[in-house]
Amino acid sequence: MNMMMIELDGSAGEGGGQVLRSSLALSMCTGHPVTLRNIRAKRPKPGLMRQHLTCVQAAQAVCGAEVEGAELGASTLVFRPGPVRAGDYRFSIGSAGSCTLVLQTVWPALMLRGQGESRVHLSGGTHNAMAPPFHFIERAYLPLLKQLGAQAQVFLHRHGFHPAGGGDLRAVIHAAGPQGLRPVDVVHRGEWRSSQAECLLAGVPGHVAQRQFGVLAKTLGWSPQQMRAVALSQNEGPGQALMATIVHDHVTEVFTGFGGKGLVAERVAGEVCDEIRAYLAGSAALGPFLADQWMLPLSLAVWQSGQPAHFTCSEISGHSSTHVEVISRFLPLRFDIEPRGPGCWHVTVAPA
Repeated sequence: MNMMMIELDGSAGEGGGQVLRSSLALSMCTGHPVTLRNIRAKRPKPGLMRQHLTCVQAAQAVCGAEVEGAELGASTLVFRPGPVRAGDYRFSIGSAGSCTLVLQTVWPALMLRGQGESRVHLSGGTHNAMAPPFHFIERAYLPLLKQLGAQAQVFLHRHGFHPAGGGDLRAVIHAAGPQGLRPVDVVHRGEWRSSQAECLLAGVPGHVAQRQFGVLAKTLGWSPQQMRAVALSQNEGPGQALMATIVHDHVTEVFTGFGGKGLVAERVAGEVCDEIRAYLAGSAALGPFLADQWMLPLSLAVWQSGQPAHFTCSEISGHSSTHVEVISRFLPLRFDIEPRGPGCWHVTVAPA
C-alpha cells in the first residue's frame, strides 16, 4: 500500500537534530515516507553530522528503508521505510556523538513494530551535553517506558565523553506484543523519597568533585552521605559529569552538568542546582527534558490504543513544541497544553 509522503522543514521550531530523529522514528512506526529539507538549518554547522548520519543508517538497517541523501553535510533527506525487523544491531558513531540519541531513533519502532527481542550495541558518547546521558535513560526514561508495556534493559559497559568518545552502550528491547502499548497518566510525582549526587571523574582531579559537592551542600543543603565521587579509568576520558538523581514515588528525575576545558567546576554545579530548584519549586511530575523525551512514546501509545493520556511538566521547552508539531504530522492526535500554576503545565494527548 502506498503511504502519503510527509514533507517537513527542518528549520522550523528549534531547527536542530530532533526533527530528523523523531521523523525517522515516526516514519518507521507508521510506514509513512518522509522528505526532510533544511536539516539542522539553525545550527552553526547545518546538515547531517556524523551522529545524525548514524541515526539515518541505524533506521535504514532496522527497516530496510530506501534512502536518498544519506551523506555528511546533506541538508535534504528522503526516507522510505520498509517493514521493521527485530534482530541484533551494532552501530558505531565513530566520534563522541551521542549513543542515546541513536538508540532513541530506533527504539520506538523496535518496541512497536518489532517481533520478539532486539539487541542494540552502540559505541560513541554516552555522557554528552545536549543529549540524554545513559543514567538519565536508565533511571528516568526507562521506568516510564515500562509503564506503557514496553520492556527493555540498558547496560553501560564503558563511559564515553566529549571529545574522545569510545563509550559502549547496549540495550535489549522487547516488542510490545499483541496487546500493544497502553497509555498511562503521569500527573503527580508523589512523595519525595531520596536525592543523591554522583560526580563522574575520568582523568580529572578529585578536587573537582569536592568543589562541586560544596556547591550542592551550600545551595541545596545536601549532606556528604548524599554525594559520592566515582573515579573512572583515565582511558574513558578526559571527562567529568555531575549527576543529581531525585526520586519520588511515581517519577525519578536526573539532572546533569558536564565539565570541560575552560568550565569552572562551581559554575557547572550551580547550573545543576538551578535546574533542581526550578523543578522542586513546582508540583509538575516531569522536568522539561523528561517531558520532551516522553512525548513520542506516549503519543504512540495513545495512537495505538485510541485512549487519551495526561501528564504534567515544569516547562514546555522549544524542543517540546517542535516535537508536538512533528508528531502531529504523522499521527492523528491533538495536544492540549494548559498552564496549571507556577512551574506546572498540564498536557493532554488524545485522538484527534
